[in-house]
Amino acid sequence: AIILVHWLLTVWGCMNYMLPLSYAWGNFSVLAVGIWAIVQRDSLDAITMFLAGLLLTALTDIIHISIFYPSHDYLSDANRFSIGMAIFSLLLKPVSCYLVYRMYRERGGE
Repeated sequence: AIILVHWLLTVWGCMNYMLPLSYAWGNFSVLAVGIWAIVQRDSLDAITMFLAGLLLTALTDIIHISIFYPSHDYLSDANRFSIGMAIFSLLLKPVSCYLVYRMYRERGGE
């Protein structure tokens, strides 16, 4: 569910090309690592990399949104929706990190 929600929000956040390609590449590559963590349920490395990637993309999302947020003169409804979904994805990342950390602990992480 975590991967599906973040995938959908990232797709919606990338709809209007307001954010650079590095936003999409960063988020989609972390989601690919998340799929790896799902497939290999016994791998501690996969879940660790997914957690680290979520934390790192939270930081890069803050940077991307703050640098590329347009002034109010250039915001159409589609642009508002797109940037709103990127912000909503950013706001959900701490919850996702907490849930992934719980999975990390269940897999034997210290």
